Amino acid sequence: MPKYVIEREIPDAGRLTDEQILGISQKSCSVLKNLGPEIQWIESYVTDDKIYCVYIAPNEAMVREHAKQGGFPANRVSEVKRIIDPTSAEG
Repeated sequence: MPKYVIEREIPDAGRLTDEQILGISQKSCSVLKNLGPEIQWIESYVTDDKIYCVYIAPNEAMVREHAKQGGFPANRVSEVKRIIDPTSAEG
């Protein structure tokens, strides 16, 4: 199943409160439940003005539908082609 990185532009994302993060997370999970098991949220990274989310989904359209139903921005959706890490240097 393809993996995607979603870039969400959210001004002051790094200043979201615990309560706001809870609400966003609950909304995301609710939408995921309605969309079915084909789409999964793996994790997200919060920076000053963006949230980068990692999802597994059958296609980009489903990732965008999740964003639409959740009311989340999906400014850029990129399919992961490869994953590299320090063990990649071992040849």
